[in-house]
Amino acid sequence: MIERPEKSYDLAVIGAGMAGMAAAIFAAQRGLSCILIGNGGGLLLASGLLDLLAVHPVTQARPWPSPYAALAALARTQPEHPLARIDAPSIRMAFEAFVSALADAGLDYAPLDEHNRSVLTSLGTLKTSFGVPLTMLAGVDALLARAPCLLLDFRGLREFSARQIVSTLGDHWPQLRHQRIDFPGFEAVPEVFAAHLARALEAPQTRARTLARLRPLLGDAHVVGLPAILGLGRSREVHAAFEAGLGLPVFEIPSLPSAVPGLRLLGALEAAVAALGVQRRHPCCLRALKHSDSTALLDLAGGERVRAKSVVLATGRFSGRGLTADRQGVRESLLDLPVQQPASRDLWHQRDFLDPAGHAINRAGLRTDAAWRPLDASGKPAWPNLYAIGSILADQDWMRSQCGSGLSIASAWAAIEQVAQQRCATAVNQR
Repeated sequence: MIERPEKSYDLAVIGAGMAGMAAAIFAAQRGLSCILIGNGGGLLLASGLLDLLAVHPVTQARPWPSPYAALAALARTQPEHPLARIDAPSIRMAFEAFVSALADAGLDYAPLDEHNRSVLTSLGTLKTSFGVPLTMLAGVDALLARAPCLLLDFRGLREFSARQIVSTLGDHWPQLRHQRIDFPGFEAVPEVFAAHLARALEAPQTRARTLARLRPLLGDAHVVGLPAILGLGRSREVHAAFEAGLGLPVFEIPSLPSAVPGLRLLGALEAAVAALGVQRRHPCCLRALKHSDSTALLDLAGGERVRAKSVVLATGRFSGRGLTADRQGVRESLLDLPVQQPASRDLWHQRDFLDPAGHAINRAGLRTDAAWRPLDASGKPAWPNLYAIGSILADQDWMRSQCGSGLSIASAWAAIEQVAQQRCATAVNQR
């Protein structure tokens, strides 16, 4: 096998979920050359909503109208939490840069402010989140006003039931009603899927036929809600066409994963990193990672070798295989870094599965220093130019506190700030 020439980058990001994608975007925006290794498959499970911090403390399940007020409380009561270590101005800049990159790739989010929003889900429950796709925003306003609203679904779409939503929320939203229609061209199909309908609605003829079936059902509705099917890569265009065609605000409702919003998010992030010049490789091509004090050497499939001045570890937790568990405990999968975890398996879980305190295993992960460098067994940075971000970090339970996106985006921003500062210091010293 002929070895390819060795390529050099300022940064290698391992893991292409939310944290890895954000790190690659932020690095490229700062002019750092970057290679991103990972397939981003976990993003397919995303709802499209970008949580910052909605619940604190988790033992009380206390919701917060303002994520920044929640972050201030987190810093007072849980200073070891990764989000508590990042100042609010940095988090604001991180989110603005992230949603701006998504907008450049065709995926628009509502303007960010100081507040969380309540978003209707496909189960008829309410989800508290910070970053809301623009296609879902009219539903936030309609929910607040309890405006006359028509929810529409499609025969054969088992992922979504407008009737169930109305049944769940009817007592609190009296002017909420539902209708079901056949999707044009799929009348004889017994089961349809949201992604197929989303793709079909990118054709103007299908949109026109769908709108024609929907208009007679509007009645006194002030707003119309649909499952998240308004296009895949062209949601901006499809959503605008529905609002123009109905003469009413239209909003999408996120359905159970994997769903169209996750497909959109993955597609937009892939487009964003490509537009910024980030090189992409899939995780199966990483054969080995070795490092010295100054650089890392990555051996990839096909004889390709990559040298990077810094490495960001964004491999996630158990579902992303950044962490693995066996009878001896929890291990970090790539470099065998020490994992902060309960002293024994008996302490991983509470006796009550629904214990308000959650389970200790959900807070296991890597400890880092103030510069986001993972620590070795002696408590020192394992390698001066290695950083860890996202859900692999210890001392957080992102699911229960509803801070997954915030943790990923903010820690990526903070780590890339450290990488950029280090590069500047190195350049100054070399002059």
